[in-house]
Parts: sequence; structure tokens; C-alpha cells
Amino acid sequence: MITVDLPPVTWAGAGLGLSAVAAGVVLSLIARFAVRHLLLWRGRGPASAAVFGRLAAWLVVAVGILAGLTIMFPSVKPVDILGGVGVVSIAAGIAFQTVLGNMFAGIVLLARDRFRVGDQVSVGDHRGTIVSMGLTSSAIRTFDGRLVLIPNAVLHSQMVTVQTGFEQVRTSVGLDVDDATDLRRACQVAEQAMLDEPLVMDTPAPRALLTEIGTTTVHIELRFWSGATQLETREATHEVIARVLAAFREHGVPTGSDVIVIEPGTRFERILTQDEARNPRA
Repeated sequence: MITVDLPPVTWAGAGLGLSAVAAGVVLSLIARFAVRHLLLWRGRGPASAAVFGRLAAWLVVAVGILAGLTIMFPSVKPVDILGGVGVVSIAAGIAFQTVLGNMFAGIVLLARDRFRVGDQVSVGDHRGTIVSMGLTSSAIRTFDGRLVLIPNAVLHSQMVTVQTGFEQVRTSVGLDVDDATDLRRACQVAEQAMLDEPLVMDTPAPRALLTEIGTTTVHIELRFWSGATQLETREATHEVIARVLAAFREHGVPTGSDVIVIEPGTRFERILTQDEARNPRA
């Protein structure tokens, strides 16, 4: 028969131990509330404040449980409990390397607070709006309405482009004009057309710059600043193209394309005439 030698437990010790655990639970709720509101007051994102509030609560609960066990079993030293927890932690770390890696990466991301829920980001082939950030993964709603779950280790190790990191972004649109036109006047007409568009920011001012020379055309790059979201940049691009082309038509600025017209010579005409004589049309 197997016997287990447990430390003696008294009713008074059990009551005090349970009281310590209950006090730890209550203090954990207070700590969670305090840490969350402190981080929000310091300007941190809601997701970061919520996660660190939960971590603080778990830490307080763990301390309460440790204190309760020490009170219930006086012969058990806290060092022994911590040693057992350390062994279990090592075993869990080996078994759940991926999960723990994502958790530590999530803690680093939330501590840095470089992007938040609601920001529009680009990670690898995925672009969209962050809808949630947790300890192990973050969720992105792509611009075409799909939900993508990205492990935090990927967000920590790969390059992330935050489209809404600043209030304004610059967009460039290119078009070709006939090289026979007055190029300076064409640029002035394009810049004024962009300034007249409400979706385009006045500061920095939009610019029309000559960038490349084609066979019969010159390439103009239209640069303008607009709101940072994907929809704002697309709408601004749409309106800029429409306004600039309308202004070019109004001021007689011809657009062009590199189409080369080859005039047939006398030899080509003679060959074509001989070919038609051999193969008359029906």
C-alpha cells in the first residue's frame, strides 16, 4: 500500500491560506484596473494596456497562490515551490517553444507600441487593418474583407509597413505629354489642377516634375499628399487623374504615347504592289 506523507494542515492554516489566495485574486483585479488605466493615461494603445493589465493580474494571482501554499503548509519553503515551478517552466518551454516564442514577441511588440488596433499595415503579401492584438497572434482584416491571423513572431521578425503611421502620405501618378508642347506650362496646369482638388493637401504643395524623355513624349510625375488610409489615397489618385486630364483638355495640352509612325517608301510600295499582283483579292 502506497502512503503519501503530506505536511500537516490545520483548519486555521487552511483558512489563512485560502484568505491569502482570495486576497491575491482581489488585488489582481485592482492591479489589472490600475495598470490598464495608467498605460492609457500614458498614451499607450488599448490592446497594449489590456494585455499588460492581464499580465499584472496573473503575476499578483501567482504571488497570492504562493503565499497561500506557504501559509497552509508551513514546512514547505517558498524556495522549494519556486524550484518546482522552475522545473515545470523548463519542461513547458521545451514542449511549447513556438507558443512561448509568439508570447514573448507579443510582449515586445505591445511594449514598443509602434502600431495599434486600427492601423493599416502591410506584412509580406498581406495588407489590411489591424482588428486585434494578443499575446500570441494579431488579426488583420485585409482590404478585400478577409481575416488573416499572423503570429506575433512573424510581426516581430519581418518588415512591417505602417501605412497610417503618419497623418499624410505622398502618392505619385505618371502621365506622358507630347514633347512638342510647352512643358513648363503643362507642369503649371497640372499643379494648379491638383491644388484645386479638396482631397489633396495644400502643404506640402503638389508638384509636377519632368522625369523621363521618350521617343515623342516626355513623362511627367504628379506628386501629391493626401490622407494616409488606403481609401483616401485611392480616392485622391482618382480625382487627381480626372482633374489633370480635364485641365489638359481645357488648356490644349496634348497627351501622347510613344507610337512611332513609319511612312512607307517607294521600295516598300513597289513590293506591296507586286505582292497584290501575285495574290489578288477575291
